[in-house]
Amino acid sequence: MDTLDETVHFRVTEAAKAAGVAPSTLRLWEMQGLIKPERRPSGQRIYSESDVAQLQRIAFLRKSTGLNPAAIRAQLLAENTPQPIPHILNEPLGAALRQLRLTRGETLELVAHQAGMSASALSTLERTGAGVSFKMLADLTKYYGTTVSKLTGQESRNQAVVRAGRERLWPMPVQGVRVEVLAEGLRQMDCHRFILSPGAASSGAYDHEGEEFITVINGRFRITLDTDETHELAAGDSIYFESRRPHAWANAADDICTLIWVNTPPSF
Repeated sequence: MDTLDETVHFRVTEAAKAAGVAPSTLRLWEMQGLIKPERRPSGQRIYSESDVAQLQRIAFLRKSTGLNPAAIRAQLLAENTPQPIPHILNEPLGAALRQLRLTRGETLELVAHQAGMSASALSTLERTGAGVSFKMLADLTKYYGTTVSKLTGQESRNQAVVRAGRERLWPMPVQGVRVEVLAEGLRQMDCHRFILSPGAASSGAYDHEGEEFITVINGRFRITLDTDETHELAAGDSIYFESRRPHAWANAADDICTLIWVNTPPSF
């Protein structure tokens, strides 16, 4: 992932992976007038963060509503495309990941290969804390033998009571995913409130040690275990599963989805 200026840009393969589709699908969508990426003088397509957010939205509309290209164009126009996108920067997390790599004496290329991402994407993540999917972050922390909670200082805090509206945000460089910390300190459980924007997804399956419990507060949530067991949960529904089972998830509705998500022991 190179940059033309200070803006993060994605190549075709990186943008397609973030949207959960094949690179050829992006070219089809371009032909259908759904997306118009910038091009380098060489003709190479590059996608901005806004483009990737729009691709994720298109993928959601295609999969969840079955709209045809014309209807999707109309829907995007009605939503004043592109949708407002919060600027995602999390330099402390990126710096912590960079320090881990340097301490181990490993190259960008080696770590990126082990984590299933490009060296340029890892470089951008280390510099800005942006431009990564939830699965990539899970694979990266698993490779380093650490957790996001450790990297972001959650375990170093000790707070028994978390008041409503005063929850600390879990630094999360994934577009459309807001995570609020509901329990601080070195404890036996990671307790978080996940708030997922429409189209938010893990962008692939990941696994780790432990067990997990999820209950849906509002919206609809889709989770797939072991690639072939899919559950769609509505408000009030819950699921409990072993974290070692590969799991992929997504907001299953065209609205905000809010979850309470508990991991034990803290392993992500």
